[in-house]
Amino acid sequence: MTRLWDKGTPLDARVLGFTAGDDHLLDNRLVRYDIQASIAHAEMLEVQGLLSAQDTGVIRAALTAIGEEHAQGHWQVSLDQEDCQTAIENLLTARIGAAGGRLHAGRSRNDQVLAALRLYMRDAAEALRAGAAAVADALDALAGRHGSMALPGYTHMQQAMPSTVALWAQGFAAEIRDDAEGLALTQRRIGKNPLGSAAGYGTPNLDLSREETRRRLGFAVTQEPVTAVQLSRGKAEAQLLFEITLLAQDTGRLAADLMLFYTAEFGFVTLPAAFTTGSSIMPQKRNPDVFELMRGRSAVAQAALNEVFGITQKLTSGYHRDLQLIKPPLFRGIDSCLQTLQILPSALDGVSFRPENIHLEPGIHAAGAANALVAKEGIPFREAYRQVASKLKDPE
Repeated sequence: MTRLWDKGTPLDARVLGFTAGDDHLLDNRLVRYDIQASIAHAEMLEVQGLLSAQDTGVIRAALTAIGEEHAQGHWQVSLDQEDCQTAIENLLTARIGAAGGRLHAGRSRNDQVLAALRLYMRDAAEALRAGAAAVADALDALAGRHGSMALPGYTHMQQAMPSTVALWAQGFAAEIRDDAEGLALTQRRIGKNPLGSAAGYGTPNLDLSREETRRRLGFAVTQEPVTAVQLSRGKAEAQLLFEITLLAQDTGRLAADLMLFYTAEFGFVTLPAAFTTGSSIMPQKRNPDVFELMRGRSAVAQAALNEVFGITQKLTSGYHRDLQLIKPPLFRGIDSCLQTLQILPSALDGVSFRPENIHLEPGIHAAGAANALVAKEGIPFREAYRQVASKLKDPE
């Protein structure tokens, strides 16, 4: 196995396992994006007169076939290959010979990896945004089914003011749509073309067109100057994980409410049987495991964000191998949130509120009564507050 950096010196097998880590496993999701960027790079080299039209055509066809074979499960990145960049280039050169070796002109694994990551994150951010919007739609549908039903509003875990199912559901829907907007805004940092920055200092003596690859890959801008590219590593990733964390907190709080409402003491809702599990010892139990895991996954998102911050803080300028360690928390945070978004709309579709179990304490209307005195008699609110409080058994 020839590695892209191999100069013929034997490598201790322990070093390969330590430096490559899980990259060979993680990179399988990046194969199609690396191929997409590699084809764009080859076409740019042809435009710049650095690659013949014949070689470009051969490279494009071979890369397309390699990508299709990977998608069909015919090959996976192995530890010996180290990463998807090495795997793809070795497969390419094995098939087409010297033409494959011409593809790496004007690029480094540094900008190559980052281009694939940003293309992947562009799709991931859109999938997350669409998933969040679907959850908000499911909450709107829940409000449509039960919206007029009375529901106590809580502060300090005590009944505070009257509410409705519509107000409860639409509050969460509004915040989750806000999260979806936040996810869309991550595209500003994701949408910067790193290709052509190579190892962080450009490509001396090669006349590349970074604008050409930007256009072909649909990036919004080309990241300039080239020295900014490595300094930006981890920022788009952290921003995406930050928005994921906010979304996971909202879905976690939604799940926490539903689990509270599902207790025997509350009994406000029924949860769909298909989305609850049983107990191994207690025959009567139906457990809200799905919602418990949704609640817990807000911690997964925040931990992933903190991990990325920890990796990038205090690095000097230029590339460092530490940056490879961003992939595991990034992918973990994305996957965890996507799993929640994929299951939550269907779970919400089966939620029903039980009005016979929803009881509003008489004192819950106290603030409304004080407001009515202000509107009717024109007295100061503080005086109205005292009048209403004096009529309650527990004015505190």
